[in-house]
Amino acid sequence: MGMWASLDALWEMPAEKRIFGAVLLFSWTVYLWETFLAQRQRRIYKTTTHVPPELGQIMDSETFEKSRLYQLDKSTFSFWSGLYSEIEGTLILLFGGIPYLWRLSGRFCDYAGFGPEYEITQSLVFLLLATLFSALTGLPWSLYNTFVIEEKHGFNQQTLGFFMKDAIKKFVVTQCILLPVSSLLLYIIKIGGDYFFIYAWLFTLVVSLVLVTIYADYIAPLFDKFTPLPEGKLKEEIEVMAKSIDFPLTKVYVVEGSKRSSHSNAYFYGFFKNKRIVLFDTLLEEYSVLNKDIQEDSGMEPRNEEEGNSEEIKAKVKNKKQGCKNEEVLAVLGHELGHWKLGHTVKNIIISQMNSFLCFFLFAVLIGRKELFAAFGFYDSQPTLIGLLIIFQFIFSPYNEVLSFCLTVLSRRFEFQADAFAKKLGKAKDLYSALIKLNKDNLGFPVSDWLFSMWHYSHPPLLERLQALKSMKQH
Repeated sequence: MGMWASLDALWEMPAEKRIFGAVLLFSWTVYLWETFLAQRQRRIYKTTTHVPPELGQIMDSETFEKSRLYQLDKSTFSFWSGLYSEIEGTLILLFGGIPYLWRLSGRFCDYAGFGPEYEITQSLVFLLLATLFSALTGLPWSLYNTFVIEEKHGFNQQTLGFFMKDAIKKFVVTQCILLPVSSLLLYIIKIGGDYFFIYAWLFTLVVSLVLVTIYADYIAPLFDKFTPLPEGKLKEEIEVMAKSIDFPLTKVYVVEGSKRSSHSNAYFYGFFKNKRIVLFDTLLEEYSVLNKDIQEDSGMEPRNEEEGNSEEIKAKVKNKKQGCKNEEVLAVLGHELGHWKLGHTVKNIIISQMNSFLCFFLFAVLIGRKELFAAFGFYDSQPTLIGLLIIFQFIFSPYNEVLSFCLTVLSRRFEFQADAFAKKLGKAKDLYSALIKLNKDNLGFPVSDWLFSMWHYSHPPLLERLQALKSMKQH
């Protein structure tokens, strides 16, 4: 009887109390689930102290131990930063942080001569204050991650000055995009009438396509130096491979990722007949700062340093080479181009936009519900921006969790397909060795808990990818 009585009491509570309680309960349920998964994986890091027999040919014991300790440190950091984030979010909700920040924004607007009727102006001040708060509370964690964990394991290449300059630049660039886009979106929702959700969705679609188009040409160069890949064997082979699968390649760039980290990557971007490929210098054996430092130490030809680089790059000289040979770089690119050829990029855009349309439609259905606003402390007003925040971030959170898991499963499937595509191009052997090298360079730990892996890994575990490649490696 006691349990039913408490359930009856729960349902007799005002709707806004039930909504608020459900949001908090779900947030903590997700947090505890994530913590449970992380602890399962942490147990693997702690107990797997020797290279498993099936990895004997792939990884030496020294690299295995380094990667184990790196992942253990990252796991500890994740636990504490995740706990802080959850407690901070809970306290903000419990003590009315969102309505307080909205009132504070209103006061700032009053000082500037903008009354309550200027809701969009107040919304922009709210966004600026909220993102500033987020940046400041996240800064100590980011500093610790970069200058303690990444530094300890030899990945960090930044000085404190470079890091802070980078952080300020990121904040300013984010505001330059976020504030105008948000003001236009709010305006469209205000004047859009009954079908505002269609116009709002179309607007976000255009904005996302524009940002994807201009990101690498105009935004990324604000943070990193992009230089065209010099003429030579690698460039010729990339062009030949692109042509063989009708990839409309226009330019190949090398980006100085080593200014901040020795992690490596490669990607392509652009629409229609204007595709570009970007290779991180850390991916290329002959470009890697690490390898050039080794050459300097051994009395070989020194590298030409751009003026000011000595302040920005703290070379981490190790007794190992980093990056991939040309054949392996081509194999990695074969995998990336497989994503394009197999339509993965287009499929991801379609899924993203279908999801976006559904969310705006549901937002249109829910925006008139005053109890949603009352649940978060907005009793007298229902600002559009706050409605977006409440519905997209809190009300949709169960749906977002399910969608995220489904996309992770789909991503793993796409990765296997892209590996198989590279295999068809005759790159199986080189992709096999490249995956091992990249795992070693990035100190990836090749043993994972099945449940943690299933929930989190957007890329299949290394062993699974190697086994899939092995069957046709000889080709």
